[in-house]
Amino acid sequence: MNKKTTWRAAVIFFAVGIPSALLLNGCMVGPDFHPPGANVPPAWEGVPQTPTGQPSMTTSQPAELTHWWQKFNDPQLTTLVEQAVNVNLDLQLAEARLRQARAARGVVAGGLWPAVNSSATYQRTNTTGATHTASVAHDQDLFQAGLDAVWELDIFGGIRRNVESANANIQAAQAGIRDAQVSLAAEVALNYVQLRGFQQQMVIAQNNLKAQQHTAEITRQRFTAGFVSALDVANADAQVATTASQIPVLETSARQAIYALSVLLAQPPAALLQELSGTQPLPVTPPEVPVGLPSDLLRRRPDIHQAEAQIHVATAQIGVATADLFPKFSLTGSLTYQSNVLQNLFTGASRAWSFGPAVTWPIFQGGSIQSNIRVQEALHDQAFITYQKTVLTALPTLYPGTNRLPERTGRPALPVHFRKCPGAKHAEHRDGLDRALQSVGWWMGSRAAWWCAALLRIMPRPFPHMS
Repeated sequence: MNKKTTWRAAVIFFAVGIPSALLLNGCMVGPDFHPPGANVPPAWEGVPQTPTGQPSMTTSQPAELTHWWQKFNDPQLTTLVEQAVNVNLDLQLAEARLRQARAARGVVAGGLWPAVNSSATYQRTNTTGATHTASVAHDQDLFQAGLDAVWELDIFGGIRRNVESANANIQAAQAGIRDAQVSLAAEVALNYVQLRGFQQQMVIAQNNLKAQQHTAEITRQRFTAGFVSALDVANADAQVATTASQIPVLETSARQAIYALSVLLAQPPAALLQELSGTQPLPVTPPEVPVGLPSDLLRRRPDIHQAEAQIHVATAQIGVATADLFPKFSLTGSLTYQSNVLQNLFTGASRAWSFGPAVTWPIFQGGSIQSNIRVQEALHDQAFITYQKTVLTALPTLYPGTNRLPERTGRPALPVHFRKCPGAKHAEHRDGLDRALQSVGWWMGSRAAWWCAALLRIMPRPFPHMS
């Protein structure tokens, strides 16, 4: 076979095979993915559509979530969040999953292209022959080299469905990174605010303890003078002991918050003790909290994006499994050189080639293909149920968390027993301080900074009549 014939066959291969593959690749079996819908309210309940001028109002204005923690104007909080984003292990794990998804996409996408393999062998054969006088040995060399190519024509779309699934898996991994970033920033901010809250509660408790100790000393003096009974002294001492027992609990809670922050920053639990142990005020609530529309919030949630991408993955896998029911067509070709003399290996006389189509069609597989389709359909149902559950879990955030904040806007009024503290009796004042300490956790919701500042302004002078 001459060189002209070889080139003619190659031209026919590319001129007929490639257009045929492109023409036939338009068919893809299996269901197409359609994004699922979610029923969400058109507007927030209890949230004004425009800012009202009151401090710390939630509004339906578009939300700007880039570096949201900077709106608290707390440099320490900003530093902690930025450090966590750079070193957190959960975030690094999510990034590794994204790299894995991208590499897996490259693996399956390689099936769309021809596969070409090369081979080379050398053999030395010894044969022995016998004549009427003696035996004769013959040594022979054999050199072989060649190329083998096969191209599966993705007529029914099994490979393309696999690529589609891999692309959706990349989207899920990207949503996983965003989910990890959102969760990380929220965890750091939450633990930081809790830490500052515990520190402010400790200040209140320590001042409360001093006031109660002073009250107990006065009660003992009055008991010595015969103005009160021993029961009053016992009650005052018990109140001091109760408040003193609360301080170690608050100290432990503050340490636990520091430990949690250290772990989020991929450090040993006690690494931030020295840096964060100093008492600092709570971050100031931003004047406005724009949240956008409910539908915007759901579209922003990375966990919903991830659940939707997983539905896409499962849908495409149904097509991959369905394609196994249909025949697979491929174009195969080979080019081989063979000679017993190395110098003549790549000459025309040593060359041989072959080219032709091939088809394989599973006739009987014991129902395994149909069972695999049912497996993928069940996985799709699981992904859809997970999506519904994720949306339903997110929907409650559209109601209670937003319609409560406007109720706490403005400067909160101090409780009645606090307003009468300056002129109250010692027992009433002590009771007011105790109730304030117990209720400080609730007040640290939206106006905790002002509440603690108000307490600190009152605590240094608990007994005006003695000044």
